[in-house]
Amino acid sequence: MTNHGEASSGCIPLDARFWGKGRELPHPYPVVCHLLDTAAAFGVLWDVLLGTEVRERVSEALGLRVEQARAVLSFWAGLHDLGKITPPFQAQVPESFAVLRADAAYRFAPGAEKERAFRHEMATHWALTELLGEAGYPAGGRLMRRAVSHQVAQLLGGHHGSFGAVLKPKELSRASEYRPCLGEEGWTAQRRAHFAELRRITGAGAVPVQGLPAELGVIVTGLVVVADWLASQRGAIVPLMPPVGWQGRPEELDAHWSRTRAAAVGLVTKARLGRARFDAERFEEMFPFPPNDLQGDLADHLPQLVGERGPGLLLVTAPTGDGKTEAALYAASVLGRAAHARGLYFALPTMATADAMFPRVRDFAASALAGERALTLLHSMAWLSPAYAQDEQAPEAPDGAVSADPATATEAGTWLRGSKRGLLAPLGVGTIDQTLAAILPLRYNALRLFGLSDKVFVVDEAHAYGPWMHQLLSRLLEWLGAFRAPVVLLSATLTGRSAASLVDAYRRGAGFLESSAVEPAYPGWLFTDSRAGEVSTPRAVASQRARTLDIDLWPVTWDALDGPAVAPRARGRRAVLREVLRPVAEEGGTALVCCTTVAEAQQTFRDLCTAFPELALQKGGLRLLHSRYPAFVRQRITADCEEAYGKPRNLDAAQPRPASILVATQVVEQSLDFDFDVVVSDLAPVAQLLQRAGRGRRHARGKNGRPPWTRAEDRPLLVVLEPVDGDGKTAVPRSWGAVYDAGLLRRTALLLAERTRTGIAIPAGVQGLVDEVYAEHFVDGLDTATQRELRRMDAERAAGEMAEEHLADMVGICAPADVAGDLHKLSRQEAGVTEELLTTRLGADSGRVLCLYEQQGGALTLDDAGTLPLPQGGKRGPARQELVQIMAHVAPVPGSWLRGAEGHPAPRGWDEQAPLRDLVLLKMRPDDAEGTAWTGRHGNRSIRISDIGLEDESHASSA
Repeated sequence: MTNHGEASSGCIPLDARFWGKGRELPHPYPVVCHLLDTAAAFGVLWDVLLGTEVRERVSEALGLRVEQARAVLSFWAGLHDLGKITPPFQAQVPESFAVLRADAAYRFAPGAEKERAFRHEMATHWALTELLGEAGYPAGGRLMRRAVSHQVAQLLGGHHGSFGAVLKPKELSRASEYRPCLGEEGWTAQRRAHFAELRRITGAGAVPVQGLPAELGVIVTGLVVVADWLASQRGAIVPLMPPVGWQGRPEELDAHWSRTRAAAVGLVTKARLGRARFDAERFEEMFPFPPNDLQGDLADHLPQLVGERGPGLLLVTAPTGDGKTEAALYAASVLGRAAHARGLYFALPTMATADAMFPRVRDFAASALAGERALTLLHSMAWLSPAYAQDEQAPEAPDGAVSADPATATEAGTWLRGSKRGLLAPLGVGTIDQTLAAILPLRYNALRLFGLSDKVFVVDEAHAYGPWMHQLLSRLLEWLGAFRAPVVLLSATLTGRSAASLVDAYRRGAGFLESSAVEPAYPGWLFTDSRAGEVSTPRAVASQRARTLDIDLWPVTWDALDGPAVAPRARGRRAVLREVLRPVAEEGGTALVCCTTVAEAQQTFRDLCTAFPELALQKGGLRLLHSRYPAFVRQRITADCEEAYGKPRNLDAAQPRPASILVATQVVEQSLDFDFDVVVSDLAPVAQLLQRAGRGRRHARGKNGRPPWTRAEDRPLLVVLEPVDGDGKTAVPRSWGAVYDAGLLRRTALLLAERTRTGIAIPAGVQGLVDEVYAEHFVDGLDTATQRELRRMDAERAAGEMAEEHLADMVGICAPADVAGDLHKLSRQEAGVTEELLTTRLGADSGRVLCLYEQQGGALTLDDAGTLPLPQGGKRGPARQELVQIMAHVAPVPGSWLRGAEGHPAPRGWDEQAPLRDLVLLKMRPDDAEGTAWTGRHGNRSIRISDIGLEDESHASSA
């Protein structure tokens, strides 16, 4: 460590006329005050938000003592807006700029003040590289990226979410020529004066010996961003406004520093940016029931293992319904306590599963955690979730408005539950894409990484992601390994190869490059620590729900999209489905019918209404659940299904349920706690079929709780409808498109045919079956023609998977070890790769529509009854309650439906609201006098909405 003492007394006096904040304020706020405010907020965040171990790691990396590191990093945080002392920024307030322009000390090249593309954060990067070098920060020789002065400047230049490229020494040495927007010597001198005073006041005389590794650099970046946002709130600035005539003399700056340090504590507290504590230690303290075999084995062995080896990654593999959620939350408590983590994030594959998990995590937090327990729900429609809307967190106070330039205002104005801020809360539940965005070169990806850096990260349904998302998850685990953040992975059907790749990614991030031999026990768990990278011997556990899954495989000709007016074909899907479901309709009980596409689910529902008209007339007799409903309709249907098919409240009084059939798509595969007497599914890969089968006999219903037509309780039935051609071979319907790989479907059908006599042992036979369907030797023993066809399909699948993995590698950010002093690698995008492309790819090809119902007289309403007029909003768009109402009526559709045409024009101001910007408005007219169905045109498509959701009538066979 080098100490250069206080700032040189040779600096010219600081000029307090340079403004830093102006919007929504009585008069411009001096930039030096904002620098001090941010430094003060950073210091409190350092104390409150970071754990002891992280503070020590950062200090050690810099070669400083902890108290020195706090002062130096607070100083850095204050420097983030030094680039505002430039002509283009100051010119944004003409009255203030006129005074500076008239001062001969502040010369600049003609037109420099108009160069708005040279943003103030870019100026910070340029200016600080020189100033930190002058302050004695180590240089990097001929490589600028190795210079600590440049690393810090680049880090602070990234406070608006994107890191600039490494500067060139030649250009930096003649900065005013290459970047005339920096201004001439007078501007440089004032940046130097502000730098010196900020350093003096914060006591940051110590100089770091070296820079920060990437994983610690993003933590510091995250703290700087949050400190800036807190200090930018109007309610934070107004009480600190200096009086008229304030000149920024040293004694005045010292007085402001005292006031802002005192205020910063309240800012952090009010924002609920604290740390949760994992206080409960025993399973029984966390949950109102004793542990099952899996949970009990973890309770017996995991605490000692973690106590000896420290925190790390836990992989739990068990069938659906075996209590993995409670096992994960218990394990998160053990790991979080050992790591002194500040909270947890529970990641799930879909919005519906995240909504269902939110109250469970909330209840767990209430019973098992202490400290700050602010909990956020994170997905694109979270603010419409009833559970989240009713949560106890208070709305933002009026003085939380932000005074900032537009980039800051966009992010910090959404402070409480904004999409980028939600991960900062101690506790979170949300979709996996919210976290995978952290390792794509998107703005504020470093903030997302920071939000995960000191939490237990729980991933449910780790098997549910294709090659693209699996590769991104692997890269995220590398970063979490580098953070030494605890991780819990849950899976019902994860292949051994996939399990090994995820475990090794975490170990690689922690610094252990050799591969491990991971062979998961099923059901069971294994653990690897982040200190030594050692993988424990997998622990197999018994299951209290051991049973045999009976398989009925029905080869059928595919007529799923034939209308009810067309007679069912002999041995066709419609006829077989009616035959299978007849006992349900006539004798009672419940059945799940899982379809491959939304269009086929809708047509299946219509067909069953025709086949069983009396059942269709009964309340809840026939239900339909898929993704293509307006949000409020899907929420209502899901709630009805939870009531009808959920866990019985009184086991002793359970009776066979009235006849009820749910037709659904893959939305029922994951994390929804439904229980059916029989499950029927179209052919799907074996892992998905096992997930769906887990909804059969999921809960004990007592000796009288099942209808008489069902088999023994420990012999649940899965009926699989296999589409075949005229020769009886598996034939993927054209309507399925590329939903599933054809080779996997063929392999699955062959495996199931062998299991129709013996059934599948659950859980003992699951892992072997999941691994077998991918095995290279699978084709051995098949006839020559089948071998040739499967090998061709396998090669196509391998090529497709390799292409997706390559795409993920190409567009994702690099591993932390590869950053090598250049944070721009976290922001750099390949040519042709845009944020829109990345976010679209992460969320698949989807669009969002809002149906507008044209009433008599031409008025447009949000509902078919005409009771909800279309909100017009004002200059800034709809008010919050109007926005909630609008978004409740939004429905997702395939992106292909919306390309090539423009929707109905949006009302004025709607483009000011981020959730409304990519919304397509469809003007709908009634199909009939009753108004039960409405149709609208979009380009050459005719889109229809009715009680079965949205349909593309012009392409009726589309998925």
